[in-house]
Parts: sequence; C-alpha cells; structure tokens
Amino acid sequence: MLEEIRGSREVRDWVACPVRPAPEHLATLGLPSWYARFAVQVMTDPLLRAIVTDEALTREPLRETLYGLGRCLDTLPAEVRAQRGDMARQLITHTCAERERALAEGTSTRQPSWDDTAGALTDAITGLLLAPVTPRSPAKEARTNP
Repeated sequence: MLEEIRGSREVRDWVACPVRPAPEHLATLGLPSWYARFAVQVMTDPLLRAIVTDEALTREPLRETLYGLGRCLDTLPAEVRAQRGDMARQLITHTCAERERALAEGTSTRQPSWDDTAGALTDAITGLLLAPVTPRSPAKEARTNP
C-alpha cells in the first residue's frame, strides 16, 4: 500500500496505511478471536503502550507513513496533531475490538465486513485530522494548565 501512495498529498491515502492492516489481519483470524480486545487492554496500560509504540516506531514503513501524513498536516499545530493521533489510535483499537466482540457474540455489527470497517475508520480519521482547530483563549488555557 505504501508503494502505491508514496508522494501523495492526500491525507486519506496516508491514513489508510496505518488503518487497514489491523482489520485486514483480524479478517484472517476466524471466529471467535480475541486479538483486538487484547490489543485494547495492552494499549490502555501506559507501560505496555509505550513498549508497543516504541517497537512499532522501529519499523521503517510506519515511520515513512507518519512522515508522509505529517507533511499533509503541516499546517496543524504539533500539539493538535499529537492529540488527534491519540484519538485516531483509540478509534482504530476500540472500533476493531467492538466489531470483534459483536462477531464473537453473534450480534449485529455496524459494518458488514472488516474491509468496510477499515473504510469507515479511514473516513472518520481523515475527517478528524482535517477538522478545523478551535483557537484557545488565554483565560481557558490558564484554567486547564496548573
């Protein structure tokens, strides 16, 4: 996938690179699986999340993807990019875990397939990253930072 989008200036192209692998992998596991639900638990523990994140960032394709996405979002303040990156991680892990749970329980899912789930996540995260930034007022900033 990275080969196909190298040089792109489209946020959606770059977002799909970190989004699609998880649902594609989960689609191969069969039923029931616990991978996504376990991943959510790992990512909610600060120490384990740091270990997983540090390990992932050693992979050149991920670093290249983050760099390409960063180029597309260079007008956003660094703090906003970081916050939205955290939100995107939450969307990916929790959406996959919720679908996995529903499939294991035999209940209805929001999307008919893992591929559709990846598409919906790509749409949502692209929108999240491209959303306008509300300026903070100095008075509000003083109240939120001790």
